[in-house]
Amino acid sequence: MKRKLFAILIALMWLALPLTALRYAQVWDQLPARMATHFGANGQPNGWMPRATSLYFGLGLTAFVLIIFTIITVILLKQKAQPDTASFALLGFFYFMTGFTFYVNNSIIEHNLTGNPITVAPFMLAVPVAIVLFVVIYMRAQRGEALPNSQVLAEETHDAKGFSILFLALAALEFAIAVSIPVPGVRVAMSLIGVLFLLIAAHAWDGFHYRFTPAGLEISTLGLRLRSIPQSQIAKYRPEKWMALRGYGIRGLGNTRAYVWCNNVVHITTLEGEVFLGTNDPARTVRDLDTMKQYAHS
Repeated sequence: MKRKLFAILIALMWLALPLTALRYAQVWDQLPARMATHFGANGQPNGWMPRATSLYFGLGLTAFVLIIFTIITVILLKQKAQPDTASFALLGFFYFMTGFTFYVNNSIIEHNLTGNPITVAPFMLAVPVAIVLFVVIYMRAQRGEALPNSQVLAEETHDAKGFSILFLALAALEFAIAVSIPVPGVRVAMSLIGVLFLLIAAHAWDGFHYRFTPAGLEISTLGLRLRSIPQSQIAKYRPEKWMALRGYGIRGLGNTRAYVWCNNVVHITTLEGEVFLGTNDPARTVRDLDTMKQYAHS
């Protein structure tokens, strides 16, 4: 039942494309031959294009967004027997971003009909909030039950000071831009994005913490438990290379999760899916997993 509902919701997301075309068609004869299509932070136009080009660009942008979102959700659907809460949260986030794309296209039409400035502040304020909500739901998914307290066999930390400095610079840039923007709503939105970058910087600096006990493996960051894997669920593991194109940080869809800041990982196959542990010393991580398994069997 959940799979069918998820598939229907994926298909319904594509209504944004004909709705955008319909909105243009409704007022086509009222639109100027040359439309304002690019706007500054104050909502005033600073770029124009022909009416037909505006239509094609709006449809193309919407189609591009929908194609990317559909590919991701279809892959997710194929990986899981039943979509979980995180899957629906991701789909909800995609609906939000699709709605934002439709809102921008419609706002461009309204400006060219009425001359009213475009207002994107409400959506810009909602974007970081939506990101935080999705991340919270995503991080809670597949966490598993907390492991019982037991002897710590080994501990490792996998951090990324370089990424942390990069995100600190991005946060400083966001705050500098926010200060220079005269529109209060946009200024607050940019500041919130800057705060998000600060949180990412703190996470990269602190890194992923791996705690190996006879009961299993616990993964955490900033004092928050991300994942608990009972040792009885670990089927096998091996060191691998991680491609940069797959991204860094907390990654993964469906039954796959990765906690990685570098190009070396230990790939753990569990009874519930795949887990990738980023590590600067794969041999040590494998050795700690061996110790955990051997201790449990002794």
